[in-house]
Amino acid sequence: MTQEIEKVYDPLKAEKGRYSFWEKSGFFSPTGSGDAFTIVIPPPNVTGSLHMGHALDNSLQDILVRFNRMKGARSLWVPGTDHAGIATQNVVEKDLKKEGKTKDDLGREKFLERTWEWKKLYGGRITSQLRRLGASLDWSRERFTMDEGLSKAVRKAFVALYMEGLIYRGKRIINWCPRCMTALSDIESEHKVGKGSLWHIKYPIDGTSEHVTVATTRPETMLGDTAVAVNPRDKRYKSLIGKMLVLPLVGRKIPVIKDDFVDPEFGTGAVKVTPAHDPNDFDMGERHNLPRVNMLYPDGKVAVKHFDPSELGNIKGYEGKDRSKVREEIVEDLKSEGLLEKIEDYDSSIGHCYRCKTAVEPYLSDQWFVKVAPLAAPAIKAVEDGKIKFYPERWTKVYIDWMVNLKDWCISRQIWWGHRIPVWYCSCGEIIVAENDPERCPECGNRDLKQDTDVLDTWFSSSLWPFSTLGWPGTTEDLKNFYPTSVLITGYDIITFWVSRMIMMGLKFMKEVPFRTVYIHGLVRDVHGKKMSKSLGNVIDPINVIDRVGADALRFALVSLVTGQGQDIKLTEQKINECRNFSNKIWNASRFVLMNPAKSLKLGGNLEFADRWILSRFYREVNNIAELLEQYDFGTAARRIYDFVWGDFCDWYIEMAKENIGLKMPVLLHVLEGTMRLLHPFMPFLTEEIWQMVKMRAPELCPADSIMLADFPEPDDKYIDKTVESDMEFLKPVITAIRNIRAQYKVKTATEIAVVIVSPDRAWRETLERSIAHISRLTRAGDVRIVKKQEGSQKGSAIAAVGSNEIQVPLKGLIDVDKEADRLRKELQKVSGELKKVDSKLSNRGFVENAKPELIEAENRKKLKLEESRKIIEKSLSSLS
Repeated sequence: MTQEIEKVYDPLKAEKGRYSFWEKSGFFSPTGSGDAFTIVIPPPNVTGSLHMGHALDNSLQDILVRFNRMKGARSLWVPGTDHAGIATQNVVEKDLKKEGKTKDDLGREKFLERTWEWKKLYGGRITSQLRRLGASLDWSRERFTMDEGLSKAVRKAFVALYMEGLIYRGKRIINWCPRCMTALSDIESEHKVGKGSLWHIKYPIDGTSEHVTVATTRPETMLGDTAVAVNPRDKRYKSLIGKMLVLPLVGRKIPVIKDDFVDPEFGTGAVKVTPAHDPNDFDMGERHNLPRVNMLYPDGKVAVKHFDPSELGNIKGYEGKDRSKVREEIVEDLKSEGLLEKIEDYDSSIGHCYRCKTAVEPYLSDQWFVKVAPLAAPAIKAVEDGKIKFYPERWTKVYIDWMVNLKDWCISRQIWWGHRIPVWYCSCGEIIVAENDPERCPECGNRDLKQDTDVLDTWFSSSLWPFSTLGWPGTTEDLKNFYPTSVLITGYDIITFWVSRMIMMGLKFMKEVPFRTVYIHGLVRDVHGKKMSKSLGNVIDPINVIDRVGADALRFALVSLVTGQGQDIKLTEQKINECRNFSNKIWNASRFVLMNPAKSLKLGGNLEFADRWILSRFYREVNNIAELLEQYDFGTAARRIYDFVWGDFCDWYIEMAKENIGLKMPVLLHVLEGTMRLLHPFMPFLTEEIWQMVKMRAPELCPADSIMLADFPEPDDKYIDKTVESDMEFLKPVITAIRNIRAQYKVKTATEIAVVIVSPDRAWRETLERSIAHISRLTRAGDVRIVKKQEGSQKGSAIAAVGSNEIQVPLKGLIDVDKEADRLRKELQKVSGELKKVDSKLSNRGFVENAKPELIEAENRKKLKLEESRKIIEKSLSSLS
């Protein structure tokens, strides 16, 4: 029985139906009695939409989950989203702004109601897009970082850490956004390198007519200076250490201190110390017991009205003005007083709020902190002892370096959307920290308690993710069965902010690592290696790509670019189209196989050379792909599958099988069905579609309800035949060389040719003799002769060499030899002329010194290509003469 199969594969039609079938059938839930294999998704922001980073990250996770599911593991991939405090609040505030309102107009409770409504309407966008990608997440276990269970986990963790003295409130330097009016994590502060200035300011030495010149990139913060620091080994300033300076414009007396942190090479070697507005200065202030003078309000405006009255003479006009405006005024005032020595150009890196793009201010503020040193020590040891392994291994050092130098973690945010800090204050001075809202003060009985207005950093809740999603702090079957998780897959940009904190919290609360393996992949960049961004206009929208070529093609394009060392990848339209063509190639080959009749479907023992070769190649790749996936070498695995399917199976075996398709059907179906299972983790939709068609044709080959429940192919050594593979690897270039001759001389496909192969090696002659039928059919050669040595003249023959073998195709009767020789001479003249131009350009010193490296590289590639073309033409001419 043959099947009617559509000529063209429609990925959109197939993908929609197949995903719905999987999800409704409950195939994503863990089943069976095998070992557990667990992944928790790095929770995307509830405000987000799928970008290429998500597409890569989730494709890699899905590959592992599908692979392990097919290997018999109880595979669980836990889905969920992050409440994304600042991002979500900004989105809702923008909506309010369109209505002419602010969050303060609504008040906290009404604003939170509005935010939950927004989440209900729009928060599922990215999860629907993950379905489009084919992610086999167990949606019955979907979590949200502010759902009831995770909220309980957050409170439990906060209270436990507080009671142990590992959470405290203190005044320290943090990243502050004057627009969002909240603290930010380092990852929420995006640094931009830009053109700036270095101002050289004269600080008078008290009681003298001399001065010290201090260089700074932020002259406005001098209002908060409480010292000038020099390196103790800097001979220029040894006599000044301990003396007092007069702070320009302000008049404050400040000391010259010595500190090893100061870089003598920066500026003048003397630096201003502003403990309230720079993290390094804060540390110096701690070491030298310096006062902290805060010269800014939270909104970024200058605050001097609380300064000592003696300091306000020249600066009271700065009060309440924006920091950038005051910078301009201070520079002008310094000039007018003769205290500005010079201004130099200076490139600087300035942090900006990742949401509103406002320049971030290092700001002294009362915040809640986690004391990380006691948590970091066991987290370092777990990696050093091998309980957690990083792939690629080089990221181990990045992790440990970060953990060794870790500073206390600021976990409070001055926004409304998030987990409100479970701390209450009573008018009697009592502070209550509790998992449940207290009804009264335990000290005085007062019921009028005020809860802390801050919320927790989003990263605090996500640090509990590997176990809170499985039911902690309860004792659940999921925790028992699936913790610790097996592997975490993520980008290198959040090793410090998320991976490290999950390890610390997992060890603290579960007394066990949260995962055994951390696989770190690179970032997805554009064809030029630039980060994709809307401002650059180089963003490739994954949903647009899926709409155009299908999820399988996008997944395969991304994964096939992944390298073993986890470098960033450059995604191109060419690669996407190549993988779309790969999908079509698989469909067309499968359609050809399934639409041909079969005399038998049973794989017999009497197999011909081609059959033995393709079965050997298939089972060798089965072993290779399984090993590569177990080693997290996704890219190599994808490229090997591509080469096997496109090259060995489609281009070679199917072509060889056409001469006796009916008898070849058992092998064709066996390899086709097995290849679909091999390919399924990478291209789930296409493989399901084809596998179901094979199931209709040969149900005994496909006993499962879905390919995702079928077994991953197992190696079978009885089919591995090194000799057959070696012979075929020899035959391939022979056949290719003959085909190339046909193409080079434009011999029509329907025209039969004669082929003489001169092979001095007896073993190769025997291989060629056995394969004459294949050579003949695959090259459309009516006469193929294998000889030991040259017989007669080669004149008028096209010649190609394959190792020690020479292939000759007589051209008499196929082409006009004189006309062809004339054409080749003209082509040689053209190529030589182009080569001369390239050589001239590359020998031009001005070009080499001034051209971009990629342009020089392109010219060198062009030269090599032209040289190769010239050799081929010269060889062809020689064979015709």
